[in-house]
Amino acid sequence: MRIGWTALLLSLAAFVCAPGAKGQAGTDSSSQVSNADPCTSGHEFATTDCALTWHGVTVYGAYDIGVGYVSHGLPENGYNYEGESLVNRNGYQHRFLIAPNNLQQTGLGIRGKEQFAPGWSVVFNASTGINPQSGLLANASETDIINNGLPRASYSEAIDGTRAGQPFNDEIYAGVSSALYGTLTYGRQRALGTDEMLLYDPAGGSYDFSYIGYNGTMAGGGDTEDARWDDALKYRITYRAVHFGAMYKFADGSAGCYTTATIWSATTCTAEEAHNNAYGFDVGGGYRKLSADLVAQHYNQAISVLNPLQGPQSQSPGAALQSTEDSINTNYISGPNLIDTANTLYGIVTDNYAVMVALRYTWDPFKFFAGYEYIWQNNPHNPLGVGASDQGGYFMSGVEDQNLDSEKLVQIWWTGVKYTYRSKTDITFAWYQQQQNDFRFPQTCSVAAGFRSSCAGSLNEGSLYADHHFTKRFDGFAGIAYSWVTGGLAIAIPHGPGVPYDYNSNFAPTVGTRFVF
Repeated sequence: MRIGWTALLLSLAAFVCAPGAKGQAGTDSSSQVSNADPCTSGHEFATTDCALTWHGVTVYGAYDIGVGYVSHGLPENGYNYEGESLVNRNGYQHRFLIAPNNLQQTGLGIRGKEQFAPGWSVVFNASTGINPQSGLLANASETDIINNGLPRASYSEAIDGTRAGQPFNDEIYAGVSSALYGTLTYGRQRALGTDEMLLYDPAGGSYDFSYIGYNGTMAGGGDTEDARWDDALKYRITYRAVHFGAMYKFADGSAGCYTTATIWSATTCTAEEAHNNAYGFDVGGGYRKLSADLVAQHYNQAISVLNPLQGPQSQSPGAALQSTEDSINTNYISGPNLIDTANTLYGIVTDNYAVMVALRYTWDPFKFFAGYEYIWQNNPHNPLGVGASDQGGYFMSGVEDQNLDSEKLVQIWWTGVKYTYRSKTDITFAWYQQQQNDFRFPQTCSVAAGFRSSCAGSLNEGSLYADHHFTKRFDGFAGIAYSWVTGGLAIAIPHGPGVPYDYNSNFAPTVGTRFVF
C-alpha cells in the first residue's frame, strides 16, 4: 500500500511536469508557498523557480542529501529521516555517514486551488517525506521497533517523531478558502506550533542545524509526535497586518485495555475510550520590519515513544511486563502478554499545555530571530491502556500513565541571525536551549547521589552554516552543529538512578546539496 502511494505521487509529478502546463502556481519549499508562473519548458524548469502546474494542480518537492561526521554516533538505518546531528543517548562512536534531509525533508507533494464561485475556492494538499538514502518513507516509529530486544551496543539510530510511514506522512487535507472569510481545512495537518516554528526558527526547521526542527518538542507543544495532528480542523484568516489561526483535533483511535489492579489479565482490564483531542490558537502580525506570533496549544493523551533501552526492560517477544502505571509502581500481567511486543511501541502518556511567543526583525541584509515556549505536562486525566493505538497504525504494548509525581515544566528558548551576502549566500547562526524541572519525588538530584532523568537538566545546541544558491532551485551548504546535555537530561533511562548517556555531547559538521521544485 505504501509503495503504491509513492508510485502515484511519482506518476503525478511526471504528468504535471509536461511542457505547456498552465494554471495557478503553488510550490512548497519548507512550507513557504511561491507564486511563480507555471513552467512552459524543461529549460525554464531548470533555470527558474517556475511552478509545475497543470489546470490548477501543482506538484512540488525537494531532494536534500549530504555527507557528515559525528563525534558520537550510531549506525544509520533506512527509516531514520533526521540524521544524527543532535546528541544521542546511545551514540558511542565517531563516524562518517550519509546525512539525509539536512535543510529540508526530502519528499513529494501535490496541492491545488480551484475557484468554484466568485471569491471562493476549493483547496487541497497531500505531501509525504521520503528518505533519500534508502527510498523508504520517513518512519520514526520503525527506527525504535527494529531495535526492540537488542542490546544497547547493537542499536542503530532510533528516534521519536511525527512521521510514521504513513502514505502521506507530512499532510493530507482539503477545504474551502475565501479571500474575505479565510481558509478552513480538514485532515492531517501541521500543528500551529509547527507552522510558526518554520517561520521563526533562524535555521528554518532544519534537521541538521536546528534543535527545535530536529526534536519537535516545541512544535508539538510538549511531544514531538504532536507536530502534526490527524483528524483535525484548521482555520486561518488575515486582516491587513494581523492574522489569526485556530485548530481542533477530534479524538480518534483506541485507548486500549486498562486496569488499576496490581496483577491483572485480559479478564480484569476494560476497554477505554480515546480522549486524545487537542486544540490550539495563534495570533500574530507585522509592523514595518517586525513580525511576531503568540501560539497556545493543548493536547490530551499525548504519547512520547521511548527507545527500547528506556522501557522497564527491552520490548522483546519474551518480555513478561507491560506497564500501565509507571516505571516504579508497575502493574504486572498474569499469563501471556496481552499485546504482542513485536512491531509495537512503548511510551509515556501525558496531558500537555504550551504557550509560545516568537519574534523576527529584518534589517537588510540581516534577519534576527528569537522565541520562547513554556510547556506544562501532567499525568493524563484519562489513562491509556495496553493496546492503545499510536500514529501510523502502530500500537502500544506498554504505556506509563503515572510517570510524573509532580508537574513537569519544560522551557525552550532560541535566538539567531541570518546574513544574506549578495542575494545568493545565507550565513546563519542559531542557538537553542531546553530546560526541565525536577518532576519525580522523593529523589536526590546530585552528582554524588546519581542523577535521574526526572531531575532538572538542560539540552543545548549551537550551529553555524552557509547556504549558497547556485540557481533558484539548486543550492549547496556547509556547516557545523554542537550539542550537549546536563543533569537529568543526560540520563538515558527514566527509571531509578538511570544509565547516563554514553557521551553527553556531539560535534557534527556537514556538507550537502538540495534541489527544490
